Amino acid sequence: MSQAPSFDASIPVLTEVMKVDTLSDDLLPGESAPPRRAELAAQLEEDAIENWTDAEWEAMEHRLSSRIMQRLLSRVDFVLEQRIKDSMAEVLNHALRDLTNEVRVGLHDTIEKIVARAVTQELIHLQARKK
Repeated sequence: MSQAPSFDASIPVLTEVMKVDTLSDDLLPGESAPPRRAELAAQLEEDAIENWTDAEWEAMEHRLSSRIMQRLLSRVDFVLEQRIKDSMAEVLNHALRDLTNEVRVGLHDTIEKIVARAVTQELIHLQARKK
């Protein structure tokens, strides 16, 4: 029997936490750290409030409205489609159960009538031979 190979500590595993150097360690002497995202967003907002014209605000409003509507409508379409599928599946299952039951009852009645007629004909045939 061969034994399983021993664990190699030099190979990282999925549960091992890897340390990543931050960007500030890579800066050259005399360079300043790049502005953080929040600071940059605040600066852009301040510039927009102070310098944008009415036409630029209207264009921004139109772009934002379009993006929001696209996202909402795609979500609404997905949710609506799922609900319709679920409802249709339930309705179709119910209809299928009813249809299956009706076919079963009809088939039982038909077979019962066929068997009764065959038995009656056979009895008539036997009685005719007896005479």
